Amino acid sequence: MRILFAEDDRDIAKAVQTLLERSGYSVDGVFNGQDALDYIETGEYDGVILDWMMPKLSGIEVLKKMRSQGIATPALMLTARDAVEDRVAGLDTGADDYLPKPFAASELLARVRAMLRRKEDFKHDVIKFSDIELDKSAMSIKCGAKRVRLNNKAFQLMEMLIEHKGAVLSINQIMERIWGWDSDSEINVVWVNISFLRKKLTELGAHAQIKAVRGVGYTLENTL
Repeated sequence: MRILFAEDDRDIAKAVQTLLERSGYSVDGVFNGQDALDYIETGEYDGVILDWMMPKLSGIEVLKKMRSQGIATPALMLTARDAVEDRVAGLDTGADDYLPKPFAASELLARVRAMLRRKEDFKHDVIKFSDIELDKSAMSIKCGAKRVRLNNKAFQLMEMLIEHKGAVLSINQIMERIWGWDSDSEINVVWVNISFLRKKLTELGAHAQIKAVRGVGYTLENTL
């Protein structure tokens, strides 16, 4: 799942982004409210985490503009402002949750999971295709009695393929969704991760296979 994280304190931003990525999320990070709004308006996110106090636009202003445009992406507010009236203002503006600073890493992750469960198209922790199961909590893929763990990007790629089963995903779609707009990664990271996943599916003896569609992209097929 893809998250936008907006926080002007770069030390906090780096720590939280690392925490989220290690928990299996794809994260785009920005450091001011205007960039946050620009990303939200043009990107496809499963959730947004907004710091309240940011340059250019505050988190609450970003949230107001999101909701006024009909953008229903779940949003979690982070802030040092813990007065009851501030929490009420955030929730009334359209925040799905509110977490005061300082916060424990475990609580942040729990709040993020709860926020993402509020999506209308919530996906369960285990998703299935053909004879494989992808376990989001364990970041693993299972076929029969065999199970292998996946690294963060390979896991996100497998999740994307299963969620769009039968569709052909272009390399550009994969790059934007998993590595993000600001990534310095070269396009060959997609090929490397596709190769890695194919190897794991072979090791598992799975009937699910990743097929290349020449000049278009990749699709997940059931070979049974």
